[in-house]
Amino acid sequence: MEQLGARVVIAGTHSGVGKTTVATGIMAALRARGLRVASAKVGPDYIDPGYHRLATGRDAHSLDVFMSGEGVVVSLAARASAGSDVLVVEGVMGLFDGAGVDGVDGSSAHVSRLIDAPVILVVDASAMSGSVAALVHGFATFDSRVALRGVVLNRVGSDAHARMLRDALAPLNVTVIGAIARDDRLTWRERHLGLVPVAENSAALRSSMDRLANVIESSLDLDAVLAISNGAPPRSVTPPPTAQHVGASRIALAAGPAFSFVYPENLELLAAAGAELVPFDPLSDSHIPEGCGALYAGGGFPEEYAAALGENRVMLEDIRLRVAAGLVTWAECGGLLLLCESLGAVAMAGVLKGVHAKMSERLTLGYRRVTTRVPGPFGPAGTQLRGHEFHRSVTTPTGEALEVVGRHGSSRTGFMTPHLFASYLHQHLSATPTLVERFAAAARLGSAQ
Repeated sequence: MEQLGARVVIAGTHSGVGKTTVATGIMAALRARGLRVASAKVGPDYIDPGYHRLATGRDAHSLDVFMSGEGVVVSLAARASAGSDVLVVEGVMGLFDGAGVDGVDGSSAHVSRLIDAPVILVVDASAMSGSVAALVHGFATFDSRVALRGVVLNRVGSDAHARMLRDALAPLNVTVIGAIARDDRLTWRERHLGLVPVAENSAALRSSMDRLANVIESSLDLDAVLAISNGAPPRSVTPPPTAQHVGASRIALAAGPAFSFVYPENLELLAAAGAELVPFDPLSDSHIPEGCGALYAGGGFPEEYAAALGENRVMLEDIRLRVAAGLVTWAECGGLLLLCESLGAVAMAGVLKGVHAKMSERLTLGYRRVTTRVPGPFGPAGTQLRGHEFHRSVTTPTGEALEVVGRHGSSRTGFMTPHLFASYLHQHLSATPTLVERFAAAARLGSAQ
């Protein structure tokens, strides 16, 4: 059994209230006090966990009900908190905003109930005074199963403004954890899919993180945060599923600034299955690492580095030749773009002959249930997958290897051969380790050649 100890969910009234800043700042400030801080993120996000990792010094875990299921989410929370003094969980969107999938809630409130964690609510108070009481009262009473225990007032205009807000909230039985003054220096630069990944600017962000920790220490009552966290009831939970060891293999892992979107849980499962993960950077390295029987190219922002990727023709040609020769390949989203013939006006690896990618004004976003139509490295035709898409690019053609079911019906997309899986689908495989075993077994055969 594994243990869930001190824990808290940092949620927001809606997207854009500053919950990433507050949650990450709390992590950094608690760590600066000498505490061992663990983190997790509700939903399928990759970017926010990168900020968590910078703040805590350890991997952040994802708690996504659609991809993992309720029971595994609880197990993953316990796994995330192992060896820590406190687990800080950042919510997704607004507290009660769900996954938008029939039969699946997946909201921050849902996850807080699953893991029996109290909630601290972040409120953007920049344009309100007395109305803050009505807002917080509504969130505190909307669902009695959610233990809302504290409020952080963000983007406060002045000391006088903070007093007005505190006075308005005084009749409510909710602790005001503190007030954070409006400060543009605490807003991280954004891009078309949200925050800029830490991997692209880690040096500058470290100094920003130190400044943020100081602001949180001086603005919030961290003792109150810890008291709320320690009020969560201890729980013993079943460990999450793991992959069976299927034999030793080496898997080349695309990494670096352009390819930083990979769930650490997937990497842990691959290691449990016997894989040695060998990182390489397609921007600067010349070849896929030697002795690797598979390639795992996750997501990221290759479009931001398209020119540099295109100039590294030696690497792109090595990818093309190795995959054409049968290298087992798992490419998702950014990895898919890498394998296309072109990305905009820049030539890419050309593994997918006749497939061209370009950026689009339209954001494609949502959870997907998928059935494979042909055999691939995850199993035979008819294999069931689930994941999410989040991209502003399109490929022409789109591919037909996967039957995809989303909110607006079904479609066909993706590319697959017995040794290749390339699509926009991001998969979190903690609930389906058999898929990892199949990929690792295929990598083992490739490593032996």
